[in-house]
Amino acid sequence: MVSSAIPRKKKKQAVEKKRKPVHGRIKLVLGLFFLFMALFAGISFISYLFSWKADQSFLDTELTTNLVNPDIRVDNLAGKAGAIISNLFIYKWFGISSLILVALFMLYGIALLGSRILPLGRTTKYGLIAMIWISVMLGYALPQEAFQFGGGHGISIAEWLKALMGSAGTLVVIVVTGLAFLVLLFRLTPDHFKHAEVNRFVVPVPEEDDLADDEFIITDISEEETLIQEIPDPQMTVTDAAEANEDKFDMRAPTGDYDPTLELSGYQFPGFDLLRDHSIGHPKVSDEELISNKNKIVETLANYKIKIEKIKATIGPTITLYEIIPAPGVRISKIKNLEDDIALSLSALGIRIIAPIPGRGTIGIEVPNRKPETVSMQTVLASRKFLDNDFDLPIALGKTISNETFVFDLTKMPHLLVAGATGQGKSVGINAIITSLLYRKHPSQLKFVMIDPKKVELTLYSKLEKHYLAKLPDFDEPIITDTQHVILVLQSLSAEMDKRYNLLKKAEVRNIKEYNDKFIKRRLNPEKGHMFMPYIVLIIDEFADLIMTAGKEIEIPLTRIAQLARAVGIHIIIATQRPSTNIITGTIKANFPARIAFRVPSMIDSRTILDSPGANHLVGRGDMLVSIGADLIRVQCAYIETDEVEHLTTFIGNQKGYPMAWPLPEPKTDSQDESREVSTDKLDELFEEAARLVVTTQQGSTSSIQRKFSIGYNRAGRIMDQLEAAGVVGPVDGSKPRQVYYHDLYTLEKFLNQRS
Repeated sequence: MVSSAIPRKKKKQAVEKKRKPVHGRIKLVLGLFFLFMALFAGISFISYLFSWKADQSFLDTELTTNLVNPDIRVDNLAGKAGAIISNLFIYKWFGISSLILVALFMLYGIALLGSRILPLGRTTKYGLIAMIWISVMLGYALPQEAFQFGGGHGISIAEWLKALMGSAGTLVVIVVTGLAFLVLLFRLTPDHFKHAEVNRFVVPVPEEDDLADDEFIITDISEEETLIQEIPDPQMTVTDAAEANEDKFDMRAPTGDYDPTLELSGYQFPGFDLLRDHSIGHPKVSDEELISNKNKIVETLANYKIKIEKIKATIGPTITLYEIIPAPGVRISKIKNLEDDIALSLSALGIRIIAPIPGRGTIGIEVPNRKPETVSMQTVLASRKFLDNDFDLPIALGKTISNETFVFDLTKMPHLLVAGATGQGKSVGINAIITSLLYRKHPSQLKFVMIDPKKVELTLYSKLEKHYLAKLPDFDEPIITDTQHVILVLQSLSAEMDKRYNLLKKAEVRNIKEYNDKFIKRRLNPEKGHMFMPYIVLIIDEFADLIMTAGKEIEIPLTRIAQLARAVGIHIIIATQRPSTNIITGTIKANFPARIAFRVPSMIDSRTILDSPGANHLVGRGDMLVSIGADLIRVQCAYIETDEVEHLTTFIGNQKGYPMAWPLPEPKTDSQDESREVSTDKLDELFEEAARLVVTTQQGSTSSIQRKFSIGYNRAGRIMDQLEAAGVVGPVDGSKPRQVYYHDLYTLEKFLNQRS
């Protein structure tokens, strides 16, 4: 083995000596030469477009005599040589498509100087094909013009084709060859026109000719020599390189990073003109109100012999925070117990005392303003705090008591519980959350799963089906309203979560952000099942209705998702108007550390939501407390009206979207979970009817069988397993629909008769 290795090494060294690059100075000279040719030809061709009539007499006479005669001049800016070259290429040969040669010369020159813009082999091939096709097309379309746009070559071929197959036949040939050229140029396949997921996740592998002509190198490589594949990224691990070589996923082409927004590259984000500024014309807090409230607070405390050293007011949109520093020796609890007395003296709807304010060493008294200001969604979204942050899922909720825009990152929550009494701003808060995400995330980066048991709160967002929504493929409605469908969706999200964790494991990363970064850098192979993963936000508008209807069937899968889904980019927002302990259970609260409380009627409800009182002292109309970790922040929710939401969804819905909503995977049945062998000896009595349904609709899904025959999901799943075992449908393939093996009822009936 050693003796055979030594000659191979010597042979390789000999090959390396032969494969020496052209000297740098020669490449520089050649590069400058091609750039000169591009400049000279460009000036000649463009000048010819304006001077061809004036120079025609010179071109029609004896060129040899006129060429050396200094008294004979031409109008072409490149002189006699330019006029002759232009006449040859434009008049006699290829017409105005000869300008493509100028671009090719420029590419060659730039490449020789060390900056390759496009693959030279591919660009040259398709550039010359385009030049010939354009010449013939113009020769066919404009043959009688004084200026021959297609050139002599184009007109001659067009006339020959007309004589051969007529004018109509020639037109068909030109159109078909043009379409064929586009197919080859852009590497179009039938997959580009089928399923949205293909267009969304398939990364085009470069053709062989893309990798040619990287450098002008003199080579003499024997057939036995193999080229060593380079690793494009110095950070790529040995495992990544091995996987790339194993799958023949060529990373060498100058392809750049993968762009997930490319399929909807023309998508336009909504503008602020779709929203209104509701704060215009609303009065601010007057000086008289501030002075009056300060005096009443000081007077009330003095009545109970509590002295104050200092008092300061901070004006917010809904409330004003009065910070007081009590005299030494005053117990904080004494002030805290005077909450109702201070509210009575101020004639306020309700005040809240913060004793003490964390990190300030003061006691806060929040007093509602007599004429509260409306915080508009437009103002909040246009703030620098929202526009300039680098959050993954930024949400602008409103303004704090210090009039600062309150923005948080949903990925850091990672799930959110929203609760409050009816009519206190809960629905507006949900709209504010959704609107924030729509203004910052591209449809390829974010998907919503919306559940609305009341059937009226989230219906406007159905217009976003082909942009931002995700659903099971055989569901008709983009917004889920049926309780049984909710159970399927939660099971489907659980399956999606498991699928994503498997992809993270294969990619050797910890979370969705690292995974997508790796995929964008083209270090993960789509042929191995990898894809760009959008964030998924599950929104449940009225959680109480689901719990009272389905109970554990809802709570168990929801809890599992809440416990595990953060790392794979699945986040949950649930809202309810009944904050009782049988709805917001201990399990739910444990997995939803971030909570928003609107006004509630009692302290018990406030403790159920926030684990502390305070929500019972809110003033309503979007006034809320936000609990994030140990912090409790009072925020005035940004206001957005229903017609503004309609304008927003219409603007997005009218744009080009994906062919369908983002498909969720089919949920697993009990039999699939147990991985049991399916027997076809004892078939369900609905087996044949289900088979006919599947073949007729060419759609094999468990939920469609369940709906058609009004049976339970587990039974429908067993029927689907029997159809798979009998060879009627194919196995589950992620989020893709099952393949149906029979395409007409005639062949299916023959199969069923044979079985019987």
